[in-house]
Amino acid sequence: MRSLFRFLLRNYFLMMFLALEAISLTLMVSFNDYQRVTFFNSSNNLFGSVYERFSNLDDYFSLGRTNARLAAENASLRKQLYMRVKNQENYPINRPDTVDAPAYVFTSAKVISNSVNKQFNYITLNKGSRHGIKQDMGIINADGVVGVITNVSQNYSTGLSLLNKRLLIPAKITTNNYFGSLVWDGEHYNTADLKEIPFHVIVNVGDTVVTSGYSNIFPDGIMIGKIKKFDAISGTNFYDIKVELSTNFKTLKYVEIVQNTKRAELIKLESNNIKE
Repeated sequence: MRSLFRFLLRNYFLMMFLALEAISLTLMVSFNDYQRVTFFNSSNNLFGSVYERFSNLDDYFSLGRTNARLAAENASLRKQLYMRVKNQENYPINRPDTVDAPAYVFTSAKVISNSVNKQFNYITLNKGSRHGIKQDMGIINADGVVGVITNVSQNYSTGLSLLNKRLLIPAKITTNNYFGSLVWDGEHYNTADLKEIPFHVIVNVGDTVVTSGYSNIFPDGIMIGKIKKFDAISGTNFYDIKVELSTNFKTLKYVEIVQNTKRAELIKLESNNIKE
């Protein structure tokens, strides 16, 4: 114990200097936009490289589960391809309009860091700006919605997980098409709250909840989960709906980043409504 005290006394000024430097850097990054963006881009590259090394080691011991997962996803994609071919058979191929032209592009990515036990959880992916990734792109997997991209460096990107209380997802109930906002309840990694659904709507346990498509980030109809339970909130006109999430955030390994190729056009058009 005496040796510890002597060490602290000898290095008092150095430790004080380092503490003040850390506080100064924290304040600078927190209250200056340029420094904050620069810090996040630099830290994404540094920590992304570290996370990727640990993730590669974990992959070696989970090849069996990964292969099974990929096989299931391939089967799902094959089914979707078949349904698309069947739909094309029902419509003329040479239609002059482009209303039904694909608006979304998907880029596969690997999860190299993920958390589920905080109030504000984030996810780190091994794709960045050089792969065409930008802020406000959606993140999904074979089971459903995962999150939204928030920061991008050259080779990596980070995003708000669905298990983050800052993220609101426009969602709807498939049985009646009533829409509201889905937000994580901050308690369990497999449940979230669906808000703004009025009392007069018929709701049942087991009803499917999907994306509404109103955010211009996710396509319409991406799976989110199923209604686990619901109650009437006293003093309001809305239900308290608990949704069991379809995505298992504790086993995330591979995801797809969603780009809406028509999003900029939609934002520009909708901004005219605000000006008016």
